[in-house]
Amino acid sequence: MKGTTPEGARSEQEAATWVRAMFGRVAHRYDLANHLLSFNIDRLWRARTVRRVRPILERPGARVLDICCGTGDLAMALQRVCPRPVFGSDFCHPMLVAAREKAARRHAPALLFESDALRLPVRDASLDLITVAFGFRNLANYEDGLREMRRALRPGGMAAILEFSQPSNAVFGAVYGLYSRRLLPWIGGLLTGSRDAYLYLPESIRKFPAAPELAQDMGRAGFINVTYQRFTGGSVALHVGAAPA
Repeated sequence: MKGTTPEGARSEQEAATWVRAMFGRVAHRYDLANHLLSFNIDRLWRARTVRRVRPILERPGARVLDICCGTGDLAMALQRVCPRPVFGSDFCHPMLVAAREKAARRHAPALLFESDALRLPVRDASLDLITVAFGFRNLANYEDGLREMRRALRPGGMAAILEFSQPSNAVFGAVYGLYSRRLLPWIGGLLTGSRDAYLYLPESIRKFPAAPELAQDMGRAGFINVTYQRFTGGSVALHVGAAPA
């Protein structure tokens, strides 16, 4: 299992460099583009994720990290439920700047740090919950990403991956494919000034493991009780797995 492969990238390092630069270019309009392109349904996907992991969030002393946090939407949603501070990390500095500015506007805690999700600066077995929303697909190596999440989780901890997926319904898949290949790059480019980012998006989804395959990959990485839920015609899936007790 490899990772994302942007056009022209010949190695994992080149893929990571391209992704970091791409997100840096769109950070200033990232939230606007996300909400418009998803018709605001992305808020519902995150809310469902928070509900799914709520039992972990409510554990006394739970330590929570949202990786590839981008502008911080999921981290802030988790924080509204979790009594302890929620941390967010991302390897794209402009995204973290945008997240910090948003947190300040909302008077929300912002415990953010810059870090590659493949090399988290946390101790082994130190976290109760690791989440990632629409960032896992952009990792340069999916297997390494899963193993790093597994390394950082305490026994009985949980990993939750919210990510775009392959629609399970053929008719919906055809409509979604047309939208993502034709309209999305044009609208995304108009909003952000970076059309290449929104040409990359549908291609990265096409290459990403389907929901059952990602569940198997999580099992091979050491997670147990792996389950997944499909949302919005299967265009998005939430995978959850536990670290063995």
